[in-house]
Amino acid sequence: MKKYIYIVFLVIVSISNAQKNSKNEKTTFRVSGNCEMCKMRIEKATLSVSGVKFAKWSIPENQLTLVYNSNRVKLLEIHNSIALSGHDTSVKDAPTDTYNDLPICCLYVREEKSKAPFK
Repeated sequence: MKKYIYIVFLVIVSISNAQKNSKNEKTTFRVSGNCEMCKMRIEKATLSVSGVKFAKWSIPENQLTLVYNSNRVKLLEIHNSIALSGHDTSVKDAPTDTYNDLPICCLYVREEKSKAPFK
């Protein structure tokens, strides 16, 4: 009987710890792109990051909605993965060489970043 109670106790503690370690967050941010090929590339880059549970990019709004486990991955890592696929995000710009290697239909108009004047 003691063995049975001990096993039940361990199961309850394990489930409790698993729930504490699973902190899923939902967020939305801008990702530049144009077409269905961009959509596939952006979602693939996002889902390739360990800890990302869901990703959906909207073509007309250029908005990426995702669910990720903030205990396993930092949001900046997701931005970096997307940028390395050739798409600018609201936080990280794609490397110019990677952007230039995109197919013609995927070349979106890049926003100019305002530069602070020298003081």
